Amino acid sequence: MRHSKKIIKLGRKYAHRKFMLANMASSLIEKKRINTTLTKAKALKNFFEPLVTKSKTDTTHNRRIVFRSLRNKEAVSELFRNISKKVGNRPGGYTRVVKLGNRLGDNASMAMIELVDYNQTYKLDKSEKKKSTRRGRRSNKKTDDIDKVNKIESVDNSINKEINQVGSKEVEEKPIDQTEDKQSSKKEEEKPIDQTEDKQGSKKEEEKPIDQTE
Repeated sequence: MRHSKKIIKLGRKYAHRKFMLANMASSLIEKKRINTTLTKAKALKNFFEPLVTKSKTDTTHNRRIVFRSLRNKEAVSELFRNISKKVGNRPGGYTRVVKLGNRLGDNASMAMIELVDYNQTYKLDKSEKKKSTRRGRRSNKKTDDIDKVNKIESVDNSINKEINQVGSKEVEEKPIDQTEDKQSSKKEEEKPIDQTEDKQGSKKEEEKPIDQTE
C-alpha cells in the first residue's frame, strides 16, 4: 500500500529527477505554460509552488534557497521581480493543471500546467489574432473585387481589338477586288490582239482565190 508516500519518482533516480524538475520549472517561469504528461505536471506543481512562496519575501537568503533548486539566474530574477508581484496576494494555488487527453503512440495522458495569473496575456493574443484575420478577409474581398473588374476590362479590350481587326481586314479586302477588276480589263484589252490574228486569217483566205485564178 502507498500510505505516506508523497514523492513521485517518475521512474528516475534522485539526481535525474531533481535536474529534470529544475529545467521544467525554469521553462515554466519563462513561458508561463508548458505541456507535459499528467504525472510530470503534478510532480512539477509540488516542486514549484514552495519556490513561489519563498519569492514573496525578497531576501538574499530566499534567493539562495531558490537558486539552489533552479540553478538558473535568469529564472530566479524573473521569479522574484515579476511573478512574485502578481502572485503576492494569493495564499497558494499558483499553478493550474489542465488535462489534454491521451498522446498518440504510447497513449500517455497529457496535461498543461500554467501560471494562474497570466491568462490575460494569452487571451489578448487570441483576440488580436482574430482581429487580424478579419481584416485580412475584408482586404481579400476588396482585392477579389478589383481583380474581377480588371478581368472584365481586359475582356472588353480584347473584344474591341477583335472588332477593329475584323474591320481593318474588310477594308483591306476591297483593293484586292479592284486588282481583280484590273486583271479582267487587261484580258479584255488582250482580245483585240486576237482580232488582229483573225484579220491575218482573213487575208490568207483572200489569197486563196488568187491561187485559183492561177
